[in-house]
Amino acid sequence: MTAERHLDRLRPAAARLARFTGRTLRGEWHAIVVDPVRQLARRGLSGLLLAFVAAFGVIFFHDIAQHPTGAMWVTRLGGVKADLPLWLSLLRTPVSLYVPALDLPVWAGITQLFLAFALAELTLGRSRTLAIAYATTLAGTLVARLMIAIGPGWSGLGLPAACGQVLDTGPSAAVVGLFTYLSVIRRAPVVFTLTGGSMVWESIAVPNLAGREHLIAVGSAVVLGLLHGRRARLRALGRSLLPTRAPGPSPTAPTAPTAPTAPTAPKASPVLPVTASATVPAPASPHPTSGRTPMTSLER
Repeated sequence: MTAERHLDRLRPAAARLARFTGRTLRGEWHAIVVDPVRQLARRGLSGLLLAFVAAFGVIFFHDIAQHPTGAMWVTRLGGVKADLPLWLSLLRTPVSLYVPALDLPVWAGITQLFLAFALAELTLGRSRTLAIAYATTLAGTLVARLMIAIGPGWSGLGLPAACGQVLDTGPSAAVVGLFTYLSVIRRAPVVFTLTGGSMVWESIAVPNLAGREHLIAVGSAVVLGLLHGRRARLRALGRSLLPTRAPGPSPTAPTAPTAPTAPTAPKASPVLPVTASATVPAPASPHPTSGRTPMTSLER
């Protein structure tokens, strides 16, 4: 009886867990696969421009690197190392997105690169895809330089100086960053586990420079994904943190004294035109006579 009661209690919880898992997987399937496929059907092959450019770029640099002279030029154009000057590393970072990693099979890397850029371009657009790929790669490069500058120690945070001679991860950091960013904004836990979890396992199993850079790319992509769609809130927060000045009387420049002006003459009243009808008749005498003047008292 006790076992049956426990089973009766566990059945509703298992049913809720199964429904939650089904809804999550269905939503992730639509967000990661169905929606990009619809965008591809609407936009055509032009929606995969970045994916084709990235794949052909990796193939091109891989073919050139098979010759000694070509390998030298590939290193000069896109080879990023921590012991290089910072300005030179920043100048080579965009080209390093197309330089294949040395410790990964090139065709497997091309497949992952094409899929990551294709899904990101169809979901985010070209400008945001390039921004996320470059930001995550640059974050991994700069933080790796900082770890090497710190040196061994610091609870395993620092890296030995010998890592400064190792080439950068190439496009793999951008691939990890794009997949992580998509999984965060689309709420895809399966994709996040496959990308972020695999990078954590790689850094534990093989503690090298590439693993550290991949972890940094995952962390920066998570931060960028959490900030997605919060631009207005960030602007309002930044404005609220800025010091505000109390409104007060604005200082005015002293004005020069003006010269006294001469008194103006009073204005004359307007003169009305005189017309014939407006003439004033002479006052009539009180005792009109015909041609005589009135006599005075002396004359009388």
